[in-house]
Amino acid sequence: MNDDIKKDASARMQKSLEALQSNFHKIRTGRAHPSILDAVMVDYYGSNMPINQVANITVEDARTLAVTPWERPMVAKVEKAIMTADLGLNPATAGTVIRVPMPPLTEETRRNYIKQARAEAENARVAIRSIRRDANGDLKALLKDKEINEDEERRGEEEIQKLTDKHVSEIDRLLETKEHDLMQV
Repeated sequence: MNDDIKKDASARMQKSLEALQSNFHKIRTGRAHPSILDAVMVDYYGSNMPINQVANITVEDARTLAVTPWERPMVAKVEKAIMTADLGLNPATAGTVIRVPMPPLTEETRRNYIKQARAEAENARVAIRSIRRDANGDLKALLKDKEINEDEERRGEEEIQKLTDKHVSEIDRLLETKEHDLMQV
């Protein structure tokens, strides 16, 4: 029983970490990265599709993305979708290739991105602590039903706390790395 609760908590905590990493990828660092455009949705024959399903996105150089739609008629729609995505990007079309230059980050925008990253990290910490609370509640329920004894409950809580500490320290490490990336000029 303890192992099932521990495995479930560990899997859920890992998913929280993956969600945090995904959210961090959406925060611009000034360098071109295809994941910046992940949130862009393109009108593809009447239905909204993620941009990576209608175009090839490559890094041309450190500050430029090249977006090549798979169908020529989609060029204008993809360009419009990038402009209206509220990412602060201004694409330029050259034939069938859409170049998306990354504007340099000002000190103020860097600070705002750091605040956003810290908020995302705090949300992940809250999620991890919530998972710990759920797991400890499950242990208490097992104790109440007399399926485990108090020593097993205490041992289980200690293991869950170790898991929590490990994942929170990983969140802190990811945040520190993201802040470092954001402050590089």
